[in-house]
Formats: sequence, C-alpha cells, structure tokens
Amino acid sequence: MRLLLTISLFFLLTSCWPTSVSFVDGSMPPEWKTFFVTSFENNAANTPLSYSASLSESVRDGIQNNSRLLINNDADSAELNVTATVMIYTISPVALQEGDVSAQNRLSISVKFEIFISKPEENQMSLTSTRFVDYDVSTDIGVVETELLAEVNEQIVQDVINKLMSNW
Repeated sequence: MRLLLTISLFFLLTSCWPTSVSFVDGSMPPEWKTFFVTSFENNAANTPLSYSASLSESVRDGIQNNSRLLINNDADSAELNVTATVMIYTISPVALQEGDVSAQNRLSISVKFEIFISKPEENQMSLTSTRFVDYDVSTDIGVVETELLAEVNEQIVQDVINKLMSNW
C-alpha cells in the first residue's frame, strides 16, 4: 500500500511539473518589434557631463541584449520610444560611527523615464528609478566613479527592462 501511494504521488507530481520555463519576453505584446532611445537629459547638479549619454547607451544595450526588440534609428517608426531625465545625483555620508564620522559614502542617482508606445495602441508608461551604491569614505570618488556609475547603470537598466516585460 505504501509503495503504491509513493508511486502514485511520484507520477502525480512529475506529470504536473513544467518541462520548460521561459521568461524571455513573456509579456511583451507581439506588435513590439523595435525601440528607439533618445539621448537622455541631465537636470541633476554635480553629474559628470558624460553621464546621461553613458546611461542612454547602457539602456540601449540592455534592451537590445535582454529582449527580442531591435534598435530602430527612426523614432517615428519604432513601437517604443524611451526618453529619460537624470533628476538626482548625490553623494552623501552613510554608516555614521562614533563622533559623527562616516565610514561610507553613498552615490545615489534618480532617473525619470517616459516610454511612449505606438502599438498595439498608443500609450505611455512612466518609471522613476532611484538606485545607489555605497563606497568607502577613504576612497577618492574620482578614482572609483566610473565603476560605481556602471554598477548603478546596471540596476537602472534592469528596472527599465522589468517595466517593459511586466507592466505594459
């Protein structure tokens, strides 16, 4: 009896088990074929001059490499148009220790995205992504800024991709 119950349970569980799982473009409308990313604006003080262009390129690469969408060089014929503005770029102390001395600094960036959709029907999505990375207070920001920005960009790009895949 126990053997029969075990075998039945085994077949029941394995028959319901998924044979494959795919998360690639799971919820993008089939009408979406191409995208266009504008050069992003920069409204944040103290942001490096090249940051908005760097973020634009990161978003472009991220969408192209992590979705089925193709880059379109013509904004008017793309199904998705991504625009953004860098709103906040701050460095602030965190992890205060005795005597109000900081052990780490935090680089925070906030970007407001507008995604215009032309198909299957005209629509617009908004997303504000605020991300940060902490670094040692004894480290000169000029030395590590490029790698910190790359780390924050990865997080922001993932937010955009998640929005495209799940919330249209």
